[in-house]
Amino acid sequence: MAYTTIDKPTDYFETVIYTGNGGTQSITSLDFAPNWVWIKSRSTVRNNVLNDTVRGATKNLFSNTTGAEATDTETLTSFNSDGFTLGDSAKVNENGTTFASWNWKAGTSFTNDASATGIGSIDSTGSVNQDAGFSICSYTGTGSAGTIKHGLNSTPSAIILKNRIDGSVFWYVYHKSLGNNSEMYLNATDAAPGSTGAWNTTSPTSSVFSVGSHGGTNASGQAIIAYCFAEKQGYSKFGSYSANNSSNGTYIHLGFKPALFICKKSSGTETWHIHDNKRSPFNVSSAELYASENQAEDTNARLDLLSNGVKMRTDGGGYNTGSETYIYMAFAESPFVSSTGVPATAR
Repeated sequence: MAYTTIDKPTDYFETVIYTGNGGTQSITSLDFAPNWVWIKSRSTVRNNVLNDTVRGATKNLFSNTTGAEATDTETLTSFNSDGFTLGDSAKVNENGTTFASWNWKAGTSFTNDASATGIGSIDSTGSVNQDAGFSICSYTGTGSAGTIKHGLNSTPSAIILKNRIDGSVFWYVYHKSLGNNSEMYLNATDAAPGSTGAWNTTSPTSSVFSVGSHGGTNASGQAIIAYCFAEKQGYSKFGSYSANNSSNGTYIHLGFKPALFICKKSSGTETWHIHDNKRSPFNVSSAELYASENQAEDTNARLDLLSNGVKMRTDGGGYNTGSETYIYMAFAESPFVSSTGVPATAR
């Protein structure tokens, strides 16, 4: 029996925590060259800052706002073989401020001329790692329903997407548990609405994802970036769970020891909650940040990160209240059992 496709998840994803120095500094602790870096201040009120190699260093997006892409030469200034370099911007390197960064590897560039290859109907470029099921995909909207090559060679379970030009449109999230007739908004607390045409009521395939004529996902002539994830056994999982409204809360089986767990109530209003294995190295995992908020880290006890999943330790609204439904995205620290039969250890 194959327990995992990836024995060392830190070759593809890892959380790094650091303290700003107010000048310049390089983060050099990764085992890979990152292609997507998401940074959030822990100890002060700051936006979530997202950079990737497809758009280029210094090109910032902010997951908690609708804001258009902004260039800041003092934020993330370069992507390196073992991390990244920061300028003196308080957004990412304020002196004495603590930060968390979540880092993913893609790494293989692709370009797709849709008319020449017959894959999709809208041209795309990007960076992909098919082994880890992650791609960064850039395209220009047409204003008409179409399909875009994502590069994964497997079907995305989740897509996080932003119009880079229009500062009035939301971040759109496709999640397999919601289906192709709904979406979530990464920058907002809204429940999952009915379809607005974002995904053209069409599920992704192993080669393309679909967009309608909606301005958030396919505005004519505007640059759009999409982060696409395909589920990989023992490394990543995307699903939903039902609350039991108890401090002895719901257990979510992942099949791995999580390094990152992001959840959002989909049936009601609530923020996006982020937990990782570095900010709370022991259970209960008490340190939470928010994709949809700029606020500093909270330290209320919420959940356990186990050797094979997540256990809720609250009946709070953000995690486990009433009969609500929640969606999640999770990435591994280690598989529950490696391909050679080595089990994960508990925290």
